[in-house]
Amino acid sequence: MNKLIEIQNITVDYGAKIVLRDISFTLWENDFLGVIGPNGGGKTTLLKAILGLLKPSEGNIAFYENGRTVAALKIGYLPQINQIDKDFPISVFEVVASGLIAEKKGWRRYSNDQRQRINATLDRMGINEKAKCPVGELSGGELQRVLLGRAIVSRPQILILDEPNTFVDKLFESRLYQLLEEINENTAIMLVSHDTGTILPLVKNIACVNETLHYHAGNNLTEEWLGKAYHCPIELIGHGDFPHRVLKKHEE
Repeated sequence: MNKLIEIQNITVDYGAKIVLRDISFTLWENDFLGVIGPNGGGKTTLLKAILGLLKPSEGNIAFYENGRTVAALKIGYLPQINQIDKDFPISVFEVVASGLIAEKKGWRRYSNDQRQRINATLDRMGINEKAKCPVGELSGGELQRVLLGRAIVSRPQILILDEPNTFVDKLFESRLYQLLEEINENTAIMLVSHDTGTILPLVKNIACVNETLHYHAGNNLTEEWLGKAYHCPIELIGHGDFPHRVLKKHEE
């Protein structure tokens, strides 16, 4: 299996505050990596470093395609907090279509193939009937579907999701996880979530980010590993198909 991203000993800081320290791991083709960790532990900062939005003060991030280093990869990104101004006059179709801007040639219109991909993505997200609607008329869950559509319409090599179920309505949540399994057949996924229990049945490997990074191959986490990674005691409790996590009593 070929690697897509290799991160070697990166440190990221905001001035005097170090957020990530000496982070190293590899993301492989068709991997589904769950990124967990406490609030403020550096999960979103790690994503921003991979996306080139933050430059590490130390270390290196390398991208690979077919075993060779490349300058960049095609990455789809769904941020934790959407940046769309809901008062801006843009339609659902146009937002999803914006995921193909890098493929367009200048000011030309979208090709028939591109329009078919956009419409297929709208249908996949269950929002085809709202294609002409202004985004300002959407609920939070509907807007999250639109932004996910924008992230996948280009058929990226890697899909990065930062808390994707934050605004997703419950009717679409199970469909979201099914979609991610389908997407993972051809695309590597990094999914950041504070909800350890929900993502465990989905992912193939786990990375816990809490200033440093603890990598766990597979998703069969132990109580001991979680406690070490979070720097506090955590207990997994089985509940149906989804385990949940709770904090144990901390020792004074």
